[in-house]
Amino acid sequence: MNLMTTFCAHVRRIHLLASVLLLAGLCGAQTAQAQARYSYSVDGTEVTDSKTGLVWQRCSAGQSWSAAKTTCTGTAATYTHEAALSFAKTQTGWRLPNVKELSSITVKTRSNPAIDVMAFPATPSSWFWTSTPSAFNASFAWGVNFKAGYVHYNSSDRNSPNFQVRLVR
Repeated sequence: MNLMTTFCAHVRRIHLLASVLLLAGLCGAQTAQAQARYSYSVDGTEVTDSKTGLVWQRCSAGQSWSAAKTTCTGTAATYTHEAALSFAKTQTGWRLPNVKELSSITVKTRSNPAIDVMAFPATPSSWFWTSTPSAFNASFAWGVNFKAGYVHYNSSDRNSPNFQVRLVR
């Protein structure tokens, strides 16, 4: 191996190492940002969003927080819009979020699910109801899609029984 070949091999290794360190730093910065935005209740069941001041249930309705596993367990329940509103009324101090509130916890740079999975683990990559009715058609309400992180009312027929719920206060 000649001197130039050895030199080029070292430069490639240094370049690769620098790239890995840069990516690790960027990933660490994103994690630090998320950790700075969200704080957790002592029992881990609630998430406080410092950006909005809202307090969220960490798990989707139907799931339970497992401190031992540090995740939400079980299957998220599905509801029609009216059933979601009724369910929220039975949860003292909690309510169904409006479209602006629920969309505030989407992460546009993520998908499947489009949410911070440290703050909201095991969130289904599907539609979630909001309390916001459609002004265009009384048969529809706004929903947030956590597969891609977008909001829509057209796909949100109030009688659809396939939407999940995350409560807020």
